[in-house]
Amino acid sequence: MDDWIVPDWPASKNVNALFTTRNGGVSGGKNNAYATLNLGSHVNDDVSDVEKNRSLLNRYLPSAPKWLEQVHGTSVLCMDNEMMSRQGDAAFSRMQGTVCAVMVADCLPVFLCDTTGTVVAIVHAGWRGLAAGVIEKTVAEMCHDQTQLMAWLGPAIGSECFEVGGEVREVFINHDSQASAAFVPQQSQDGNKWLADIFQLARLRLVKAGVTAIFGGGVCTYSDPSRFFSYRRDGETGRMAALIWLG
Repeated sequence: MDDWIVPDWPASKNVNALFTTRNGGVSGGKNNAYATLNLGSHVNDDVSDVEKNRSLLNRYLPSAPKWLEQVHGTSVLCMDNEMMSRQGDAAFSRMQGTVCAVMVADCLPVFLCDTTGTVVAIVHAGWRGLAAGVIEKTVAEMCHDQTQLMAWLGPAIGSECFEVGGEVREVFINHDSQASAAFVPQQSQDGNKWLADIFQLARLRLVKAGVTAIFGGGVCTYSDPSRFFSYRRDGETGRMAALIWLG
């Protein structure tokens, strides 16, 4: 599709990655909440529309994505293994043609691969998972020299739109004092609201995990309703997909 996003990073030629937008599908819903390429089957969209949208997406992939049941946690799943449950918020693969995927609508998708193209991973990093260490766990599960890994940060809610409470800020600062730079005080009645830069927070976590080749970041889902779904902006909304595979 014309406005889907292909990561701009120096990955090996056999590493393929893609980020869908809200455009190119068949969904509608009340007030066009799911218009048009909603890929989430858990957001009250018409099931047949979601299936059609996923079929449209599959035309661009070597195999159907191995969707996760995302819970804002830190479980990392190997998509090369058979599993009873796909509950988790990150996935990785070393097999050609296995499509790892997460769905987002403001949360940060973090794409990962090694320089030689032998392993890929995708992370669903909302603030809860990010604070709990989902990036660090994924890097560890990839079992690779971290200095040979690179990351690309996909579209997510931008720093001018992501208001959080003081308790969120404290969680990050208690883990790493450098995280204070990612929060800007916001005027509010209780004086305890902050604007958070989720891209900066992710970069800090990646660097702490040993990944210093970091690309992307800064594309805001909240402020661009023509291209992106946003849960914070709309409440009832669809989901986009972040996908990565070896080919």
